[in-house]
Amino acid sequence: MQEKKTGKRRALRVLGVVLAVLALLAGAFLWYVSDYYRAEDVALAVMNDGSGITVQDNLTILAPSVPGDTALIFYPGAKVEGNAYLPLLDKIRQTGVTCILVNMPFHMAIFDADAATDVMADFPQYSHWYIAGHSMGGAMASQFAADHPEAVDGLILLGAYIYGDYPPADTLTVYGSLNQSVEDKLDYTENVVEIQGGNHAQFGNYGPQKGDAPAAISAEEQQTQTVDAIESFIRQRQAA
Repeated sequence: MQEKKTGKRRALRVLGVVLAVLALLAGAFLWYVSDYYRAEDVALAVMNDGSGITVQDNLTILAPSVPGDTALIFYPGAKVEGNAYLPLLDKIRQTGVTCILVNMPFHMAIFDADAATDVMADFPQYSHWYIAGHSMGGAMASQFAADHPEAVDGLILLGAYIYGDYPPADTLTVYGSLNQSVEDKLDYTENVVEIQGGNHAQFGNYGPQKGDAPAAISAEEQQTQTVDAIESFIRQRQAA
């Protein structure tokens, strides 16, 4: 009987240690994901304008004044508030493309890389789909395109490179010349646009990013050049 009691106490102590470790890990995870880059006021101003912008669950939809049959799904960078990309997406929608921003769980696209599947199902009125993303969001968008090549007309990467087996011919890669880590990883040259003086963070409006070089151009200029490249890429593919 004494041995049984001793064994039970030992089991309870082990269980207590396991629960304590799990609580510490959960706390560390929540602390990690709560420390993210917030959207700047210039980005929130786009949302506050409200014209043609609607929110549906975890999606923010930016519709052009004259909707067409083409839509772009956007995955934000890791630990970046999705609204930080509203100025960029607002510029893209002015080219006639509906933009659908996916606000990711814990601000990390790795937790819902297949989000585009549900987006496409929810918006059957669009017959041409492009998937885009910044940084880690670009990697997850690339992985989706590689896994579902028949579902998208093209892939658009900002401050990112192809992740998975997806053809460069169907991909637009845009990066800042001061973002050396992306340039070092590029092993293809087709449809690659380098923005002189651009850095990693300025595809969005969330302020300086740790480890990123200061840009030599404004965020507005970097985003304008990015939108020009995107518009040209989509136009060429639609015409093919």
